[in-house]
Amino acid sequence: MRLLPPAAEPPRVHRVAVLALSAALPMEVGMPFQVLGARGGAPYDVVLCGERPGPVETSGGFAVVAPHGLDAVVEADTVVVPAFRPHDRVLGPAVLDALRTAHERGARIASICTGAFALAQAGLLDGRRATTHWGHAGELAATYPDVDVDPDVLFVDEGDVVTGAGIAAGIDVCLHLIRVDHGAAVANRVARLVVAAPHRDGGQAQFIPRDAEPPRQAGLAATRAWALTRLATPLTVAELARHAHTSERTFARAFVAETGEPPLRWLNAARVHRARELLETTDWGADRVAAECGLGTATNLRLHFRRAVGVSPSEYRRTFAAV
Repeated sequence: MRLLPPAAEPPRVHRVAVLALSAALPMEVGMPFQVLGARGGAPYDVVLCGERPGPVETSGGFAVVAPHGLDAVVEADTVVVPAFRPHDRVLGPAVLDALRTAHERGARIASICTGAFALAQAGLLDGRRATTHWGHAGELAATYPDVDVDPDVLFVDEGDVVTGAGIAAGIDVCLHLIRVDHGAAVANRVARLVVAAPHRDGGQAQFIPRDAEPPRQAGLAATRAWALTRLATPLTVAELARHAHTSERTFARAFVAETGEPPLRWLNAARVHRARELLETTDWGADRVAAECGLGTATNLRLHFRRAVGVSPSEYRRTFAAV
């Protein structure tokens, strides 16, 4: 009698627990279900969890019903923590213990937006690089000094801990998880299903509003304002110091004390900011934009712009141009 080969075992379903804390952002709660649970995608079993089974109020003024409590968090293969409000509130020990226990038993823990504050409270970000919404990155770094906060990226993958930037970056996080677990082809297929970019160029630096002249101490404010009207012309520290009626050494020392950065670095950032404005509001070519903002050539513009913003000038214009 001929023996038949054993039937292939079906692929193991990866369990994903979405932990909706009180006042969670509803868009972020639904995002893992929409992306990880997309038909034709990867084999994920996505479940909604709360601190206990039952209704969970969201920041949108309505409740979602979590069929599962923290037990499902502890048993999951991946735990996703969406943003919640207020993000700086002290979370209960049961929530933090569940996150730690899940991580200790080998689960991957991911956050979207200010969900990173829950991971930080649980101690899961200590000694790691992480990100969150750019508007709260400084607060995360100040509150948890053991965390290496990168405010410019869309997500940070530390292997067993993944943190995402603000709100829509949750899509990037979920697609990245699929790419890691099942490869680029599957991730690209899911991206098409949910009508999203498989991979977005740059990070969230391009979305951070940059004020060319943020509020500072008043000492050298007049000189900085003067410099902002002359970005198209070459400016040296000696010229800035002459305008401020001080020596170069004294000027440089005072400038760093007031702004936190050397004069030429500040000037370069102001020129990139001006380039952003011109790319958004004009149809000028790269050479003219570079000349107008004082970066000289199109090559120099591309170099400094990508370094500061994370994308090329042309990519930035396609995203933000108003003309």
